[in-house]
Amino acid sequence: MTRELIAQPLTAADFAPFGEVLEPKAQPDKLINQGKCGRHHDLAQLDFADGRAGISLFDAEARTLPHKVDMVERHPEGSQAFVPVTGVPILVVVAPDEDGTPGTPRAFLSQPGQSINLHRGVWHGVLAPFEAPGQYIVIDRIGEGANLEEHWFDDPWIVTKVTAQTEG
Repeated sequence: MTRELIAQPLTAADFAPFGEVLEPKAQPDKLINQGKCGRHHDLAQLDFADGRAGISLFDAEARTLPHKVDMVERHPEGSQAFVPVTGVPILVVVAPDEDGTPGTPRAFLSQPGQSINLHRGVWHGVLAPFEAPGQYIVIDRIGEGANLEEHWFDDPWIVTKVTAQTEG
């Protein structure tokens, strides 16, 4: 048996239980560099139990619909941020924690200019560039010890469609 998921537009409010949406505000917090650069300040909270923040580049293959979600993972020792380099949207699957296992997943599709930061311990699907290969800067914990838990669903979820972006 498979179970259906419909991807929603990625919004800060809907994504808040799982992490932050990183995107420019309507106005920058302040202007720097002789007024030629707007700083949108402190958009995400990096959270590490120990270790340090590291920056990596990920190259990921394109995913299309229907997209099978048979496994989710989480990182109990640190948050994880994904910043598109090539501008390819991300199909983001996340799930609430229910007593140590993932609950019902939700799917989101990022829009141009959006990045995400997953809170520490949030169940999430694999990096899934939507409809084109993508490269991403990933900021996460570098340190000793296990920082990966996987959960394989007995019955997979299938992302079957994406709803239209709503007007803000």
